[in-house]
Amino acid sequence: MSTSRLPALPASDRSDVAARLREALLGASFTADGLLELLGAPAYAALARSETVPALRATRGDTPLETLVRLFLLQQPVPHARVADVLPVDACLETGWLVPAGGDELAATVDVRPYGGPAGEDWYIVSDLGCAVGGAGGIGSKDEGVVLGVGGASTTLAGITVRTPVSSALDLGTGSGIQALHAAQHATRVTATDLNPRALHITALTLALSGAPAADLREGSLFDPVRDDERYDLIVSNPPFVISPGARLTYRDGGMGGDDLCRSLVQGAGERLNEGGFAQFLANWQHVAGEDWQDRLRSWVPRGCDAWIVQREVQDITQYAELWLRDAGDHRGDPAEYQARYDAWLDEFEARKVKAVGFGWITLRRTGTAVPSVTVEEWPHPVEQPLGDTVRAHFGRLDYLRAHDDAALLAGHFRLAAEIVQEQVGLPGAEDPEHVVLRQNRGMRRATKVDTVGAGFAGVCDGSLSAGRILDAIAQLVGEDPVLLRDRTPAQIRLLVEQGFLDPA
Repeated sequence: MSTSRLPALPASDRSDVAARLREALLGASFTADGLLELLGAPAYAALARSETVPALRATRGDTPLETLVRLFLLQQPVPHARVADVLPVDACLETGWLVPAGGDELAATVDVRPYGGPAGEDWYIVSDLGCAVGGAGGIGSKDEGVVLGVGGASTTLAGITVRTPVSSALDLGTGSGIQALHAAQHATRVTATDLNPRALHITALTLALSGAPAADLREGSLFDPVRDDERYDLIVSNPPFVISPGARLTYRDGGMGGDDLCRSLVQGAGERLNEGGFAQFLANWQHVAGEDWQDRLRSWVPRGCDAWIVQREVQDITQYAELWLRDAGDHRGDPAEYQARYDAWLDEFEARKVKAVGFGWITLRRTGTAVPSVTVEEWPHPVEQPLGDTVRAHFGRLDYLRAHDDAALLAGHFRLAAEIVQEQVGLPGAEDPEHVVLRQNRGMRRATKVDTVGAGFAGVCDGSLSAGRILDAIAQLVGEDPVLLRDRTPAQIRLLVEQGFLDPA
């Protein structure tokens, strides 16, 4: 991998300088909250789209915070004297955070983007110049080994990850280190791997500048740097999942054919998890002519693991190719070269009989059960992040349902989950609704149709009565045989529990 065109990085072995720099950044309110207050919501949001003009207009003064924004986020040279008022200049020059930029000005060698942790922590994500927000629009992406900052995929994975205290966590393809940074807050030991040595260097900078413990950084592809006898309680990866012809861009293209990289990642995770451990990934997968995409993904799940796979989006092959050609900035270059690359993508898809590409989340949990549960579903609707607790609760409910046959289920007690509302749909003035919908206002924000018995059952569940006694009361109200009602209702109860509408009391 060639990184010769990329600038030299700051020293990663000078934690003392990183600590002093962090103290200076905090002292100037160079934080996520400080940026929002300085720039205002429109300019702050524009930065996430790689649009810098609004932020440049908002930082024309000479306050310490404006100086740091122009230096580290907008890559503008700043007079030496102004920087010296805010930062330990000599130490930053010595260790490579800053370099002379002609005249009496200084420039930053890396992007430093404030990032708010889930508990209000002030963190900093380091990335290559121009790539603080994930390289939108192709900024910096012409360099093969470029390391991107925080993008939507990064924050999505961070949000869905189960955050329980664990002994060991593994971040595969760490990039700028955001997943390792999150994991360091609840894992005793964090291992981070990447094929790109520049990414490992930048991860070390991210951790140091954020005041987090150092991670065990290892160079290599996927699980290659992991010893055969190593097991983890948590594995996370936002891999280079783009399905593309070739491996032109390290941060994006996995280099394997089709969706083989994501499949290999998922299949290899099971044997590297401790019992009860989670592995969570973002992934792309092919929709192949004549093949059920859900069956394709089920075939990826390793033995001994429960799985919950959620498809969040599907794009046809033309949309998909255009998205990633624009991501690399190819649409701004030579039209003939752009067309040739577009053709290459379509040729690749046609050869593999790919009609569309899906994107979503894959969560595995190592379990000792003889019959693991594999749920593959499509849910393109809005959700409420963070979802880590929702994911953990999903697998907890699976354990409950596995351990309870229908008789045990009817003897159990349930509570209606928080913030569930009921909607009745039907013609105006009709005596009875055509159907009843239960809807969640939290977590996955699911909606499910129920019959009148299911709606009545859910509404009464407060943990005080067993499911069987509730059904007996409903049978008496509607004039139905209680034995028949007990026979036909457990399947509906199981669905309501599995989807999180009811919680075991």
